[in-house]
Amino acid sequence: MEYTVQKLGKIAGVSPRTLRYYDEMGILKPARINSSGYRIYGQEEVDQLQQILFYRELGIKLEVIKKLITSPSFDATQALRTHRSQLLDKRAQLDQLIANVEKTISTKEGTMTMSDQEKFEGFKQKLIDDNEQTYGKEIRDKYGDETVNKSNAKVKNMSQAQHDEVTRLAQEITDKLAEAYQQGDPSSALAQEVAELHKQWLMFYWNEYSKEAHAGLAQMYVDDERFTAYYDKEQPGTAEFLRDAINIFTGMRK
Repeated sequence: MEYTVQKLGKIAGVSPRTLRYYDEMGILKPARINSSGYRIYGQEEVDQLQQILFYRELGIKLEVIKKLITSPSFDATQALRTHRSQLLDKRAQLDQLIANVEKTISTKEGTMTMSDQEKFEGFKQKLIDDNEQTYGKEIRDKYGDETVNKSNAKVKNMSQAQHDEVTRLAQEITDKLAEAYQQGDPSSALAQEVAELHKQWLMFYWNEYSKEAHAGLAQMYVDDERFTAYYDKEQPGTAEFLRDAINIFTGMRK
């Protein structure tokens, strides 16, 4: 069966403008253009749009999706299995948060008690699951399962005071990094303070510190476009600046 932009948009729940944008960026081309100049989509394009929407639901950026589905090694069936697994993980996260809310309601009504640790279990587990989903493979390949599992356990055992402090540190790093970047010198006192703060932030997640691992993570911020996009969202080049500052801080500058 074939569809125009209007008809495909209607059955898929996306706007015709979105489909045209996907065409322009090369992520979803129509099967053909008819004699009247209308985009026409066939079964292959319908299946590809489904894949795109699955990835979008999982929060993956369009630029990354394009690389995935246009890769010669892309396996649609395997991708669907991965989608299923990730969606089941997402459902498990929601189930845990719902259970946490129900426990809290029962506590407020006086029918049960709930420790302060329990109040935040759902949120901490969601943080772990989100990180695993987004960066898990790369981090595990780089540092190994044992290191990542220990880090996850440390997050789960984090107290509310520790959680508040690591959140404050993250914001301080963001603010001071932006200021240091404007100065333009990764060896400046402010940039080196940022590197020290970044080390302090890491130690809430890592069981032990090494200069090599710190520098390796900083390099990943540049090599992996997802990390780069996070640090460069306000000012392009920030990820590289942070990498350079950490390399100087750790003595790993080449």
